[in-house]
Amino acid sequence: MSTTPRRLAVLTLATGIAVAAGGGVASAHVRVSSDEAAPGGFGVMTFRVPNESDTASTVSLRIQLPTDTPLTFVQAEPVAGWTITPTTTQLDPPVESDGEEITSAVTVVQFTADAGGGIAPGQFQEFSLLGGPFPDAETVSFGTVQTYSDGTESAWIEPTVEGQPEPQYPAPVLDLSGSTAASGDAHGSDGGTDTAASATDATAAEDGSGNGIAVTALVLGGLGLVAGVAGLALGLAARRRTVAS
Repeated sequence: MSTTPRRLAVLTLATGIAVAAGGGVASAHVRVSSDEAAPGGFGVMTFRVPNESDTASTVSLRIQLPTDTPLTFVQAEPVAGWTITPTTTQLDPPVESDGEEITSAVTVVQFTADAGGGIAPGQFQEFSLLGGPFPDAETVSFGTVQTYSDGTESAWIEPTVEGQPEPQYPAPVLDLSGSTAASGDAHGSDGGTDTAASATDATAAEDGSGNGIAVTALVLGGLGLVAGVAGLALGLAARRRTVAS
C-alpha cells in the first residue's frame, strides 16, 4: 500500500472511532419516543435505557408520569425478567375524560429486575407504556430514576431549557409536535383508509398520465405517417414529371 492510501485508511479509521465514541456519549441518556403519540390522543411510549456503569447492572427503572395533566389511561408492556409496579394517585381536582369523571390515575410505573438480572454493562433495554390522552402541548417530560445493583442511582429529572446546553441528567422528553397520529383516537386514526384513498388517487393520476402519454404518442405517430405519405406522393409526382419531359 502506498503512503497516501495508507494515511487515508488510518484517517478514516480514526474518524470512524471518534464518531462512534461521540455517538455513544450523546445517546447514553434515557430517551423516550413514540410514532403515534399526539395531543389529545393515545399511543405507545418507548423508553430506551442504556446501562452507563462499567461494573454494575441496572436493576430498577422508575418512570414519573405527569400529574398536572395526568394520563387517565396507562398500561405497561410486560418485559421478561422484570416486575411492573404501577402507583395510582388520587386526583385533586378530578379530571374529565370521554364524558367521565376520573378521580385517580397512574403517576409512577416502576420496572424491577428479577434477582440476578437487569441490564448488564454495555447493554440497553427498552420499556414501553401505552397511555393517553396526551395533553395539548408540544412536549411531555417524564422524570426517570435508574437504579444500579451497587446501590447508585441516576436521576434523569433535570429540565431541558431551549437555548441552553443540555443538562447532565436530562429528563426524557416526548415530542408530540411531529406525530402523524390523529388526536382523540385511542385506537389509532383512519390512516389506513386515508392511505388507501391516497394510493388510489395516485394510481388514477398515474393512469391518467399514462393515457395522456399514449394518446400523444398515437397523435404524433399519425402525423408522422401522414407526413410520410405526403412525401411519397410528392416524390412520385416529381418522378412522373421528369419522365414526361
